[in-house]
Amino acid sequence: MASTRLTSFEGVFTTLVEDIKAQCVEQYELPPRVWQWFEKSLNHNALGGKCNRGLSVVDAARLLLERDLTPGEYFQTATLGWMVELLQAMMLVLDDIMDGSETRRGKPSWYLVPGVGMIAVNDAPMLESAIYLLLKKHFREHPAYVDMMELFHEASFRTELGQTCDLLAARQDSVGMDFAAFNHDAYSQMVAYKTAYYSFHLPVALAMLYCGCASSRNLEQAESILAAMGTYFQAQDDYLDVFTDSNILGKVGTDIVDGKCSWLAVQALERCNVKQRRVLEENYGRKEHACEVKVQAVFHELKLKEVYTEYEDGKVAELRQMIDKVDETEGLKKSVLSDFLSKIHKRDR
Repeated sequence: MASTRLTSFEGVFTTLVEDIKAQCVEQYELPPRVWQWFEKSLNHNALGGKCNRGLSVVDAARLLLERDLTPGEYFQTATLGWMVELLQAMMLVLDDIMDGSETRRGKPSWYLVPGVGMIAVNDAPMLESAIYLLLKKHFREHPAYVDMMELFHEASFRTELGQTCDLLAARQDSVGMDFAAFNHDAYSQMVAYKTAYYSFHLPVALAMLYCGCASSRNLEQAESILAAMGTYFQAQDDYLDVFTDSNILGKVGTDIVDGKCSWLAVQALERCNVKQRRVLEENYGRKEHACEVKVQAVFHELKLKEVYTEYEDGKVAELRQMIDKVDETEGLKKSVLSDFLSKIHKRDR
């Protein structure tokens, strides 16, 4: 069933690539060689994932309307979903370059594909530009067209701000890691910018705009819950980066060697003794495998697996309580938020 859902969703992408081709080749008279490069980038970077963000636009619209979508509605909501996936693709291309990641979704990171290299820096904003091309083609006559456009712009900027927070927190001095920014407040702020808005609020807000129920009250309710859900998701992502086999995860975890201000690092610094902190200061953020092993040993000593399990159970219970209190009088449905939570709870990649 899940495979069928994804196949149907990916079928829409094929049509959208043709839309992009028509704009590039027919209107802009783009040379064939350049279009072929762009098409290769689109297929490599947008396809191959679970597409949870994109599919969530479709699912949210169906739940908001409380009925099955017509073929036309499915195509339009899937198109909005693919715009979210294109934004994600752009972020991942740049993220892999900045983090030096070698794999993504079980494939080489785009910049490591033979013949690509740093051309990927230019390919990333092209993926984002495709969003606005498709938005104009398919939604220019929609009453929420401007709101949709502004939502994508805000999601992009917020995520870029979050990436800056992330990169600045991971800086080292001549001695080792500077853990000054590794605390709950800094972590929560970074996640609010980097993950929660575009991964959680954006898909649901797009569905609400499409269905005509994006009142201020509904957007406010959804954003508060989805922000908390995004924090849980990022903590989960940080946990999987360290404790999940790369064959299952689809990429090699790099948070430790990159010196990321991760949920695990914040928890470790809260719980460690003087000796363990010295190990973290001397080895966290170092590229040597031996240093990574020493950090992992401290994480195990501090029983961070158990700490995470306890956190997850508490956070999910808290989110369910928040969802139960949602006011549905203006068209927002609790089921939209419950469905999103079910997609990420206990995931393994």
